Amino acid sequence: MATTALPVRVPSDLAERYDKLAKSTGRTKTFYVTEALEDAIDRLEYEYGLMKKVEDYRAGKLETITLDELEESLGLAD
Repeated sequence: MATTALPVRVPSDLAERYDKLAKSTGRTKTFYVTEALEDAIDRLEYEYGLMKKVEDYRAGKLETITLDELEESLGLAD
């Protein structure tokens, strides 16, 4: 896997926690920071994607249908 340097500033207490974790496990800080970033990206993309859809809905940019229209399109209408 190709890598890219990503300069980032973190609070000192967080950096210290990564230092301690790395020392106690024999792994690098980079390993743990990468793990944390990988774990977070899916959630962030999902949450911000939802917020974008809400904004688009409120701005009238999304096509919507009524529940009755949905039921009819699925063959569930009474």
